[in-house]
Amino acid sequence: MKNFLTIILIAFAFTISAQNYKEHKVKAGETIESIAKQYLVTPFDIYALNPDAKTKFQTNSVLIIPLSKVKNEAVDEASRELIGYKTHKVKRKETLFGLAKKYSVTEDEIKKANRFLYSENLKKGNKIKIPKYRTVIYKKSYNNTLKTYTVLPQEGKWRIAYKFGITVAELEGLNPLMKAVIQPGETLNVPNIADDQEKPTTDTHNYYEVLPKEGFYRLKVKLGLTQEQLEALNPEIKVVGLKEGMVLKIPAEITSAGTFDNIATTSLNTTITNFKTKRIALMLPYRLDKIDTDSIEETKEMIKNNALLSAVLDLHVGVTMALDSAKQLGISTNLKVFDTRYGISTIRDILDENDFSDYDAVIGPIKSDCFDRVASALKNDKIPVIAAMTMPKEVYKNVFQTIPESKLLRQAMLDFVKADSTKTKVVVIADQGHRSRSELLKKEFPTAKLIYSRKNKKGEDGFYLYPQDLENVFLAGKTIVFLETKSNSLASSVISMLNALSVDKTEIVLVTLDKNKAFEGKNIDNNDLSNLKFHYASVNKDFDETKSNSFVNSYKKVYGVSPNKYVARGFDITLDLLLRLALKDNLYEAAGNDIETEYVENKFRYNKSLFGGYVNEAVYIVKYDELRIVKAN
Repeated sequence: MKNFLTIILIAFAFTISAQNYKEHKVKAGETIESIAKQYLVTPFDIYALNPDAKTKFQTNSVLIIPLSKVKNEAVDEASRELIGYKTHKVKRKETLFGLAKKYSVTEDEIKKANRFLYSENLKKGNKIKIPKYRTVIYKKSYNNTLKTYTVLPQEGKWRIAYKFGITVAELEGLNPLMKAVIQPGETLNVPNIADDQEKPTTDTHNYYEVLPKEGFYRLKVKLGLTQEQLEALNPEIKVVGLKEGMVLKIPAEITSAGTFDNIATTSLNTTITNFKTKRIALMLPYRLDKIDTDSIEETKEMIKNNALLSAVLDLHVGVTMALDSAKQLGISTNLKVFDTRYGISTIRDILDENDFSDYDAVIGPIKSDCFDRVASALKNDKIPVIAAMTMPKEVYKNVFQTIPESKLLRQAMLDFVKADSTKTKVVVIADQGHRSRSELLKKEFPTAKLIYSRKNKKGEDGFYLYPQDLENVFLAGKTIVFLETKSNSLASSVISMLNALSVDKTEIVLVTLDKNKAFEGKNIDNNDLSNLKFHYASVNKDFDETKSNSFVNSYKKVYGVSPNKYVARGFDITLDLLLRLALKDNLYEAAGNDIETEYVENKFRYNKSLFGGYVNEAVYIVKYDELRIVKAN
């Protein structure tokens, strides 16, 4: 029997040698996938010869690796690369077919370069752009360690990297032509692992990419999750530890600047595929029943003195300008305008008298109870309702809330300050009513100094400080000062004192978690705010007048002044809506949280709440800089 076993072992060893099998001793941190990639075989090949590896894979274990059957020789691949455009003035009787043949391009390529041709016919005298291409030959290697994967709706790089157990950098390495923002339907190269080996992803979790030199302590500060909590959600890190670029699953309710740091702002006008005419309803309180159309002067006076009506008309102008911009891209819109008259009874009549079941979206109304009535009535038909200037009382599943939550603004400001490695000190100045917020800041910045406003003789908040309260507080170096108050008198006096102390090598940067009216008005010197580089989180930013902007230029040409925030908001919300509808069959499919868009003054990144609708999570950190409010880096 012993001799028989010896013969069997020798024969098996000879077979392995004859077939050029190799042995591999597992090193710390290695995975079946990484070993397969190293030897140009698939994980299935390794499991076939090492079935125990599925349950007993560990450091120092020995695996039998088959010789790769893949030649993996580079082959030539050809691709067309756009190198520019030629301007062509259309002559009589010229057609798209003839121009495409003349310039060796397709009709669709001409239309993509001239979006208006999707909605208008080619006319004599049109000046159009003819794309010019060159053919690029490059070497591409194929091996059986990879397979192709079709991107699903709402999937971004982070979810896909997590699903296949690789880093975002590794995913990008496998797909050198991959764009910054990937779109559903695209095909990507991914590790060739079995379907049941893919990690499941859900909408109830966020996904975070581990940054360089981040350990469990920094993640605890940033995400509020202990090592044990992270390991419970991501068991693999118990074995391999934290690695730069690793994608972790975290609870959906955790919002961190790091979670979406690497989302690139994308221009959706390059990915238009749905050119079907969009049906949009616009519901605003024009109050036409209150306007005497026979008296122009009276109407002008009403618009001048009625702030709500003025804002509504400005928003309407922005909406119509967005429709025109979308038309230039080949997107046609059927817009129906409804006067809500700022009343719930009018909303009821509008809903009773109109069928909205085939609309692509509804913008408005402005009044909260009116908005909620419309959203509730249309939710069964799944018609998206856009909250343009309203914070809805309830975010139904069909609601798109364009104004980010206040808590998100506060968190964004906190994350911004935490990321500032140049600060040497944090000081919190607050009135008596903001003690709880000050204590929360103390937890975030344990070494911070807390300073509260003085009380008067009655024991009530006096909303003032004495200059000596700030003596010896600010030394050389950079100090971040949180000012938390709703008192204009406290804000103005503190800002003035801080400005006087910010001299020589003492740098004071003023920030707040709540930018409110306390920081505005004649008592606040904007020169002081600029000197203190006042930072705060904001829903929108001011457009940069030093840079050319076609929307701003068009508005100035018609009205002679720069557009205000209501015009810009109407334009931004509507153009974003139309471009997303042109990207997919409906708005829900185009609202993935890995897509962030930015326009004149607003940006949008929607996140689906667990039991409700979609909330915009894109915010700005802005600062005062030489009497201008600019986006902070």
